[in-house]
Amino acid sequence: MLTTLCFDFGNTRLKYAVFEGADLKEVHVLKDDREETIRSVLEKYGPVKTILSSVIDHNPDLEQLLTAETRFHKLNHHSMVPVTTPVGKPETIGADRLALVVGASHFYPGRNNLVIGLGSAITYNYINRFLQFLGGSISPGMEMRFKSLETFTAKLPLINPHWNFPLVGYDTKTNIQSGVIVGMAKEIDGIIEAYEERYENLNVLMTGGDAQYFMPFMKKTIITDPDLIFKGLYVISEFNP
Repeated sequence: MLTTLCFDFGNTRLKYAVFEGADLKEVHVLKDDREETIRSVLEKYGPVKTILSSVIDHNPDLEQLLTAETRFHKLNHHSMVPVTTPVGKPETIGADRLALVVGASHFYPGRNNLVIGLGSAITYNYINRFLQFLGGSISPGMEMRFKSLETFTAKLPLINPHWNFPLVGYDTKTNIQSGVIVGMAKEIDGIIEAYEERYENLNVLMTGGDAQYFMPFMKKTIITDPDLIFKGLYVISEFNP
């Protein structure tokens, strides 16, 4: 069965997923993007096709390697995708956001989809039932908010996220955890409500590893899919053989 590797290079982590046919089999984190690292992955899985979504200045040599060893496609605004992007500057659309909306529209067709991506930034990505990606919004992600409190104050420390803390913090650590995590949960709830007021038949999806921290504090019922970006990349790879 044909093997496809989908690479997602984000600001925080470099990851890849292994597809056998259309079935997602494995997801792994890469230690770096050096040529020898990528070559070892190719040797292990022997993919016929590869696709890359990157929002960083990655090692340019890896594109030559993927092109030489596989049928390679780098996702960009020239890629053939099953959605339209009626925005002013399509070249400014992040590859990760494009993969997310393609995944949402493919697996949840006929709906107005709002895809919330939790990464270095929170992205809100709206694609309507006519397969038009209209844009959305971007705000600081969880790690960025924790770091900003340390960076832009004299005495507040850098705090790590945790799932178990009170709404009313009793020390500096729990005050910051409550402020950042509960604050983000309520922000997400509020954004969803604003979309629900405007668009009927709204389907909301959340993806990204940080979802576990927010869900206990949110009112809204949301479909969570940590692998949505890879599913979208695979769909796009089928449109760009």
